[in-house]
Amino acid sequence: MLDLGSCDCTASTVAPGSPDMPRLQLPVSAYLIRLVDGAHLLVDTGMHRGHVDDPDLAWRGTVSEGDLRGDMTSADTLTHRLGELGLTPPDVAYVVNTHLHFDHAGDNDLFPHARFLVQRAQVDFARDNPDYPGRFWDLPQLAYELLDGPADIAPGVRVLPTPGHTPGHQSVVVTLPQTGTVILAGDAVHIAQSFERDDWSAHHDPAAARRSAYELRDLADSTGGLLIYGHDRSRPQSLRLAPHASYS
Repeated sequence: MLDLGSCDCTASTVAPGSPDMPRLQLPVSAYLIRLVDGAHLLVDTGMHRGHVDDPDLAWRGTVSEGDLRGDMTSADTLTHRLGELGLTPPDVAYVVNTHLHFDHAGDNDLFPHARFLVQRAQVDFARDNPDYPGRFWDLPQLAYELLDGPADIAPGVRVLPTPGHTPGHQSVVVTLPQTGTVILAGDAVHIAQSFERDDWSAHHDPAAARRSAYELRDLADSTGGLLIYGHDRSRPQSLRLAPHASYS
């Protein structure tokens, strides 16, 4: 898990009906997977590095200005986090975007030589949609492989469609040799309170979002797996951040 700063947002963005929490500081993460053949796969790319100097970079001049702000230091950039592991962007062979929001696909441009894997329904919905600024992801130098449902990306790595947060959202299921199953929910489940409140109204399709979230929780229960929420590290398990430790 790579720590890529945080998103300062209004609580209604992820936890509707929370007058006690007018704003939330949500961690932003990417996940680096070393495949059995030694190649590296990255799940999501976080916010664009320009948010270090300009927290309002993504949304200045739009109706979302002030609602969503990037909070990053130079240490929170994706290039720095990769560097802590002795890697540079060209070392990443695959990028899986759970979806194309600015805090999950913001640094896609760093990987022009990578193979991107995204659900077709997400690309179709996001293209020319102002909620998914194309300057961060819809770039001619990036090659997207469009998926139409579940897919085995590599040995031990599978994507599952989890629509609701947005059409074409996908989550990633990783089977590790020693640890077992790890499920990267993306924004199918923002935070632990999503289940506690059982309020999915902040998503594009609340009914579909609820189904997807509970399907992931059922999968975690049936496999004894670790379900990692998109913007919440307050788990019973201790989630370890690179480079200090990693799952294996």
